[in-house]
Amino acid sequence: MTMPAPIPTVDVTEAERRLREDAAGPILLDVREPAEFVVVRAPGAVLVPTSQFMTRIGELPADRPLLVVCHVGGRSAAVAGYLIRAGRTDVANVAGGMEAWERAGLPVRRGPVAPGEGDFPAG
Repeated sequence: MTMPAPIPTVDVTEAERRLREDAAGPILLDVREPAEFVVVRAPGAVLVPTSQFMTRIGELPADRPLLVVCHVGGRSAAVAGYLIRAGRTDVANVAGGMEAWERAGLPVRRGPVAPGEGDFPAG
């Protein structure tokens, strides 16, 4: 019996560094629900809630790496694992999720979501 491939994982500081240093590079894919996104989110994160993921999977850009984040890392690991099993090789789970992101003192936004915030970047 073969074991499933491990899910590539990065910590929040590495995820934030990749996002900051490579403007045309990775997308931070937030798979929490909209109510969680309103409470706290990383600037520039793209919201595709787990509850809508299967109907919106076609929206994921094939030419950009994905860093998948949720609240503490469980849902994002499941989504990252699914994408890897589907053949994506440029996906990583963000360990600890937004809880670790905030605890690390990384930039966050709170409150009402601005028009266009959480959408995929125009490309």
